[in-house]
Amino acid sequence: MSETPLNIYDHDRASAGLRYVYPVVSRRAGGVSIGINLNTNNACNWRCIYCQVPDLKLGSAPPVDLPLLEKELSGFLHELQHGDFMQRVPPEARRINDIALSGNGEPTSAQEFPEVIELIGRLKPADLKLVLITNGSLMQRDYVQQALRRMAQFNGEVWFKLDRASEAGMLRVNDTKSKMALVRTNLATAVSCCPNTWLQTCWFALDGEAPSKQDEDDYLDFIVACMRDGIKPGGVLLYGLARPSLQPEAIQLSALSMQQLEPFAARIRALGMEVRLAV
Repeated sequence: MSETPLNIYDHDRASAGLRYVYPVVSRRAGGVSIGINLNTNNACNWRCIYCQVPDLKLGSAPPVDLPLLEKELSGFLHELQHGDFMQRVPPEARRINDIALSGNGEPTSAQEFPEVIELIGRLKPADLKLVLITNGSLMQRDYVQQALRRMAQFNGEVWFKLDRASEAGMLRVNDTKSKMALVRTNLATAVSCCPNTWLQTCWFALDGEAPSKQDEDDYLDFIVACMRDGIKPGGVLLYGLARPSLQPEAIQLSALSMQQLEPFAARIRALGMEVRLAV
């Protein structure tokens, strides 16, 4: 296992020498997050232009080796709790915050997703949070809904990607032709299955220009319409760029400062929505 110190700028999936399990220091989580990467083939059904996955390709997760995942997760949990792995972590972040299904693609594309949730629920401490980081695009699948209902019983939290709230914006940032009506339906499904569902939003400059007022207005209008119809996320995880994109558009992207993000966060809070802000 590598002895390289961990920091918020490096989410190397191979840092623990394992196939599925990797540790990261999460600025949004405020501690060590145990990452679960089901997309070991670097395949996703979206292609976000800020994505840090190398050689990203279109597709779904490959079959999951459940016995190997169980061996890796149980062993790594033991190492974090009883070994010296935390010595690689900055002192202020030496706590286990959560187990997070994220990785190198859309985790809900794995056909074994419900079995993975059951496995994690069986192994993790009861009070340890289980997080799903998802683009939300596969919420219509029965097995995904089944898994999210179980997540809700395992102290689960869904981070539902909403980087832009217009079809043109989603095409530009996420390289997807998703319709906003479907995004809304998928969000409603996520909230219904796992009530502790948050929107996660990456806000950054493109070609030197911060998101426009129209981008902000579209986002706020989307939230207002959802809340009006009883679709209420737990809040918004608003964050900027911390690590370099590995997509062709990387040179066009730049980070926004806390001072640049805060006015948008304030507009979201004015709707009665909690905002967690990270740069």
